[in-house]
Amino acid sequence: MKIAVKTFDNTSAGEIELDDTVFGLEVRTDLLFRMVNWQLAKRRSGNHKTKGISEISGTTKKPYKQKGTGHARQGSTRSPQFRGGARIFGPVVRSHAHDLPKKVRKLALRHALSSKAADGKLVVVDAVVADSHKTKGLAAKLTALGLDSALILAGEQIDTNFALAARNLPFIDVLPSQGANVYDILRRDTLVLSRQAVEQLEARLK
Repeated sequence: MKIAVKTFDNTSAGEIELDDTVFGLEVRTDLLFRMVNWQLAKRRSGNHKTKGISEISGTTKKPYKQKGTGHARQGSTRSPQFRGGARIFGPVVRSHAHDLPKKVRKLALRHALSSKAADGKLVVVDAVVADSHKTKGLAAKLTALGLDSALILAGEQIDTNFALAARNLPFIDVLPSQGANVYDILRRDTLVLSRQAVEQLEARLK
């Protein structure tokens, strides 16, 4: 599959051949769902916590005698039925991460790239560089290209000026090619790849 290559000045820079085994697959949404679910579960902090009865401060004394008071029998004022008591089966600090085979994760990334190509939301640029670190100039260039929500994958290293210029743009994300992931690709409307990023992704995913 061939695709036109542009520059950030919205001029033509030739064409590039995309590998169909990476960018031309028939999209499987079930794989994309599994991968996004895996990513979001892995990034959860899991630090929600409530106190069990052993963690509640208070006396261990029996509040009143077992029989003869007319009340229900009680063994502790730290029990869940009392105000300020414990919580039964409350959340505890834990990891929400679960396993997903490496081959499935790799395949899901290929399907994410293919989904952008199939939807016509894939743009290839000659290089991800900027002459200035000013946001205003880059914002004007992105608007001219019709990029208001985009993930931009640079090459191995991100140009310093480009990173500084793009960091204040709310719906523009910039990552090195090795940081490409399914969630970030799908959460933005358009995927922008540099020539170097295309080469590195194809070498990584073939």
